[in-house]
Amino acid sequence: MSEGGDHRLDSIEIDEVSLASVSRDVEHEREVAVFDLLEANHFHPEGADHGPYGLRLSLTEGRLAFDISGDGFERRHLLSLSPFRGVVKDYFMVCESYYQAIRQASPAQIEALDMGRRGLHNEGAERLKDRLAGKVEIDFDTARRLFTLICALYRRT
Repeated sequence: MSEGGDHRLDSIEIDEVSLASVSRDVEHEREVAVFDLLEANHFHPEGADHGPYGLRLSLTEGRLAFDISGDGFERRHLLSLSPFRGVVKDYFMVCESYYQAIRQASPAQIEALDMGRRGLHNEGAERLKDRLAGKVEIDFDTARRLFTLICALYRRT
């Protein structure tokens, strides 16, 4: 349970028209990311008295739309994905190297790749927290889980 009582997400919907996945593996990755995010999060939209909140994600004019709803509260925030492209691209590249290394590399090489992977994940989470500042207050763990979901949404092509 998150701190702050009801300031949490209790549902997440992904718009299947604008963010359609291309494979069952990608769909599974998204489901896991949503599950993890709903398990533990702190999500407090600016101006909202109390939650819990629902979040609907869609793609609008090349930006990720956060449609947030709660008891007596509705708000839409559009988030440009441009600031995330580089870190997501690097994150995917390091993840692929990491998964290949698991099969054939030394423990030291695997650990180095894992540290790089975690570092990029943390960088993406911090960037997300910064981009949502003044709109939605989230803690670092929620930012990491939400960044995981954004990465899963990127895997549509």
